[in-house]
Amino acid sequence: MTSPASTPAFPSMVVIPAGRVQLRDARRNEVRQADLQSFELSQSVALPAGAHAPATHVTWFDAIRLCNALSDAHGFERAYVISGRRVEWDVSSNGFRLPTEAEWEHACRAGTTSARYGDLQDIAWSALDHVDGPQPPRLKAPNAFGMYDMLGNVWEWCWDYVDPARYGDYRVLRGGSWSDQPWSIRASVRRGSAPDAVLEGTGLRIARGTAGAQGSRTGQGWSAEADRDRADVKGPLPLGWTPNRDLIDDGIYGIESRRAQTLDPIGSST
Repeated sequence: MTSPASTPAFPSMVVIPAGRVQLRDARRNEVRQADLQSFELSQSVALPAGAHAPATHVTWFDAIRLCNALSDAHGFERAYVISGRRVEWDVSSNGFRLPTEAEWEHACRAGTTSARYGDLQDIAWSALDHVDGPQPPRLKAPNAFGMYDMLGNVWEWCWDYVDPARYGDYRVLRGGSWSDQPWSIRASVRRGSAPDAVLEGTGLRIARGTAGAQGSRTGQGWSAEADRDRADVKGPLPLGWTPNRDLIDDGIYGIESRRAQTLDPIGSST
């Protein structure tokens, strides 16, 4: 098991150009477009200090803490305000953060519209390579934006919820891993898990860039209002659905009031 360093080095970042990406909501059978402004994204996934292979077994909460630690270490504003299991994103922050799902897919596709940005075995580590763990980054071909291993090698956490009506507080994973079959390693494939789940083959890629005005609850294809709308299911629930009820009342809490809190039960950010 490997994990990111508590105070990691400054990652090698690439400026991803502004663009538009389409995202599909399978439950609602809807397709939405997200218009994105330019942002920065790490050229490869996070590496533990002194390691050659990516960090794995990283929880979503680990990823959030790591982003805040990076911001502290390099003089940027923290992107996240943490209170218990509740995490708020200050979209006006210039600090390190997880990419939104829209940002991730835009950076992965790099202008392409097919399932992958190249031949699978040229661009991604997968089950076809018969390796027994994550591989050092930058050994496969990059995409047109200069990004390595956007597909394969390790799954990457995003900021967004998977579906807050069906899966509660589960967060999105993208990209596929070294052990996955080809059908799981496509630009549109999304999975998810609990934010405290420790999973083999799960790491992170780090973003940076202001996504909105101070106090805004929307940015880069994500919207708190859309999260609440999706979680607010009326009537009898299908078997197994676990709506995220915390999101329904989320509007009564302000990010500035959370910023004043110092409690961080999920771990130190320094």
